[in-house]
Amino acid sequence: MSVYKDTKNNTWKVYYRFTDWQGKVHQSTKRGFPTKREALAWEREQLHKVEADLAMTFESFIDTYTADMKNRLKENTWHTKEHIIRTKLLPYFAKRKMNSIQPKDIIAWQNEMIKCRDKSGEAYSPVYLKTLHNQLSAIFNHAVKFYGLKDNPAAKVGNMGKAKAREMLFWTQEEYKKFSEEMMDKPVSFYAFEMLYWCGIREGELLALTPADFDFDRETVTISKSYQRISGRDIITDPKTPKSNRTIKMPEFLCEEMQDYMKQLYRIGKNDRLFEVTKSYLHHEMDRGAKAAGVKRIRIHDLRHSHISLLIEMGYSAVAIADRVGHESINITYNYAHLFPSTQSDMADKLNQFRKDGASDVIKEQGRA
Repeated sequence: MSVYKDTKNNTWKVYYRFTDWQGKVHQSTKRGFPTKREALAWEREQLHKVEADLAMTFESFIDTYTADMKNRLKENTWHTKEHIIRTKLLPYFAKRKMNSIQPKDIIAWQNEMIKCRDKSGEAYSPVYLKTLHNQLSAIFNHAVKFYGLKDNPAAKVGNMGKAKAREMLFWTQEEYKKFSEEMMDKPVSFYAFEMLYWCGIREGELLALTPADFDFDRETVTISKSYQRISGRDIITDPKTPKSNRTIKMPEFLCEEMQDYMKQLYRIGKNDRLFEVTKSYLHHEMDRGAKAAGVKRIRIHDLRHSHISLLIEMGYSAVAIADRVGHESINITYNYAHLFPSTQSDMADKLNQFRKDGASDVIKEQGRA
């Protein structure tokens, strides 16, 4: 690299070469530095990046991390990561050298995040705080694993917040019935909530549905994609997890309802979205319907919890429910254990009987002796 004075503009410029991953050498110029000192500083930083020298700044390493990771992740996943990096990490660590960031710096950053307030004046939730720390730690782990950073200062400090989300809420069938009656004035809302409640699908899965996903002869709907709105663009991605790809058997009445709904849509194509609304629209409709019906306001995702709790009440196993909703059965067992009281009681009763039967056998043996 070389630094020169640009006499025409009275600024400084840097000529530099770099070799790409295919071994090709490229040459370029960076112009517009007000001083030679700034030009030299930029040149030095580029050399650190080219050589993967962790004397580079956190900000420069983020460029490396982005190049390594962005194309390996779903667009919506990267969008979430990028937002956290840009708004919560770079403002604090941008100019710090990667190899000089210490555990005490992580603690100071954690304290800043704990003190932060959102637009409504509320502190960040424990779950969100944990998410922020996890992202910072992931960046340092990447530096340790691939670029020779000695250790991860975020891992030494440990996490903040906690993993457990807010207590899940759910509607009883009676509460949902009251709500759905209030939705009948808007067909798109009524049928959307019917799919959410009676199939237990996720919000993004609902919004990605097309007529081609339904097989009314077999009374099924196939979940194979998810909808996201990112930077003003409609994005269709794979579902949340591989297990989320599934075919759901629909109740007969729901098949009839969805056929009626599709007949109302003018010239809809087989691969056109059935519900061309936003997540924000559904949230507003949830507000409206819950208020009008006089039932507690729950989140859209809680309709999924409501479906699962209904299936538990009907006596289905965790394995059967997991297959239907695209979950691991162990997660169903763990997250909804409190809704299986009859199972727990039955276990206790059988253990009690087993103990009694065992004691009776011992007494009988002693009698024979």
